Amino acid sequence: MSAYPDPTRPGVGAVFVSTWDVGTPERQRAAAAAVADAWAKRPWPTPGPLTYSVYAGTDGRTLLHYSQWPDEEAYDGFVRDHRSDRNGEIDAAVPGIERLALYRTRLHRSLYGGREGGARRPAPGCVVLVNVEFDGPDEERQRDWVDTVVRALEADRPGGILPPGGISAHFHLSTDGTRVLNYAEWESVQAHVDALAAPGEGVDGPSPLWRRVREYPGLVRSDVSRYELLFTTARSEEPAAPEPHPAG
Repeated sequence: MSAYPDPTRPGVGAVFVSTWDVGTPERQRAAAAAVADAWAKRPWPTPGPLTYSVYAGTDGRTLLHYSQWPDEEAYDGFVRDHRSDRNGEIDAAVPGIERLALYRTRLHRSLYGGREGGARRPAPGCVVLVNVEFDGPDEERQRDWVDTVVRALEADRPGGILPPGGISAHFHLSTDGTRVLNYAEWESVQAHVDALAAPGEGVDGPSPLWRRVREYPGLVRSDVSRYELLFTTARSEEPAAPEPHPAG
């Protein structure tokens, strides 16, 4: 399977997002190949994820892992029973991987072209991950920050339309209450670059609502990273080997 995963896939109760630093574009490809091989040569794990996807950062050194699970208990069971042999094989193939972060999240709210629900838009060519961190746990604050972003989008464009090239935005809340991850699908890397550079508009603007988004009380930092899919695989009755997905 080489399509980008569906962030709104039914039956998903937990989403795990992690990042690795592997250092170079060559090591990105080698690490992704090692991950794909480690999964392809083994039966699908039980407990295990519903989908598992790996992306290359456009910085030429990072990998993003996005996996969808029935619940957190399934992930914990996988870690207990299956993760160490896979990671050992991957580390032997590509020594020196730095595992930067792992976030336990759940999907909170999705927008398509700025509207919630509705038909899927064109297939994405890029994922933009917006990682927003707050100074402590507060689920109400997480939800209100997301609502503020949505109100700002709706104020900028009739119907809340995303900038040209933007397909969807999927807001995930970390289960520890400290951050929001926006997994945003774009038509291409260049579409996101162009949206950021758009004169007088960009992805966010100078309105009071956008100022509140950027200066929200307790907001510590907000980072933006771009990724292109390398491979994705999903649970099925007879799991197929992951197929490489050409990065653009």
